[in-house]
Amino acid sequence: MDISGGMKASLAGRYASALFELARDKGSLDTVKASLDKIGDALDQSDDLQALIDSPAISRDQALRAMKAIGAELKIDALTQNFLGVLADNGRIGALGDAIRVFDALVAAHRGEARATVTSARALTDAQLKALSDKLTSRVGRTVSLDTHVDPDLLGGVRIQLGSELIDASVATKLNNLAKAMKG
Repeated sequence: MDISGGMKASLAGRYASALFELARDKGSLDTVKASLDKIGDALDQSDDLQALIDSPAISRDQALRAMKAIGAELKIDALTQNFLGVLADNGRIGALGDAIRVFDALVAAHRGEARATVTSARALTDAQLKALSDKLTSRVGRTVSLDTHVDPDLLGGVRIQLGSELIDASVATKLNNLAKAMKG
């Protein structure tokens, strides 16, 4: 993912950058990243948690209590818990998902890695993921980590977001392009 000035200047980017700098200075990047991964997984798996994060009806105090409970349940580190508290206290808990993505991108850039989001019609095997990672690594000249998602609407093939580049080799897109070409 490209760490452009725009991404870092966004609301979520400013929070993520501050957390990144603190974690880097304290030597706890891996610990904070692991905690944020747990929170990101919880957001992906729980519609209720996502609704809580997105709801403008949740007060700052309620959000703060909820984030403390989530942090305790997920056993996240103190720095990440403080980060959640700051987001909740400032009424910015809705930026959590974007802040996690920016933090991940900052860590990847710090490590000399690139991140790619791969969306496929069905789950890819470990061998397919390894081959894809190897091809993307040779293409960009640095290690590429993959985030995978399944979207049956693609019908087949894959869609890869690597920084600002979109590689769309999905059957759905090919069919749409064919339909457009046939219309003239």
